Amino acid sequence: MGGLGPRDTAPGRHESPEERADRRWAELLQEVRVIQTGVQILFGFLLTVVFTPRFATLQQTDKTIYVVTVLLGAATTGALVGTVTFHRLVAGHRLKPETVLWASRLSLVGIVLLLATVTSALLLILRIAMDNSAVPWVVAGLVGWFMLCWFALPAWILHRYSSRD
Repeated sequence: MGGLGPRDTAPGRHESPEERADRRWAELLQEVRVIQTGVQILFGFLLTVVFTPRFATLQQTDKTIYVVTVLLGAATTGALVGTVTFHRLVAGHRLKPETVLWASRLSLVGIVLLLATVTSALLLILRIAMDNSAVPWVVAGLVGWFMLCWFALPAWILHRYSSRD
């Protein structure tokens, strides 16, 4: 048995830029599939609300929140579907690493828009369900929780473990 060379002892994967781009694209696509299902269900539900008898009885403020929520849901859907169409339009042009980078950024925009959509939907639903001054505090607490789970914990892990050498 021969000795281990630097390639064999270096931490991490040993893949070419093309292999890395292929792997990262497959990971991104799986992530988008998971989140897009939830977004489609939420957006579909939002589209039906305006056709219910109760909608006509809502205060103007609640109707405005509803419209904002639907627009945010549409923007979220656009960003997440955009990751796939981005790839489809540039596929075959030997731009996989660039495609992965930009599609990844677009999916992150979709996640931020999802946070805004969920926040707006929670505000609307809880205003109707609770009808009290605690609603903004409950929504703010949930937004804080989402921010912790979706952004702060991953950022902390990235900072803590990627700076180790």
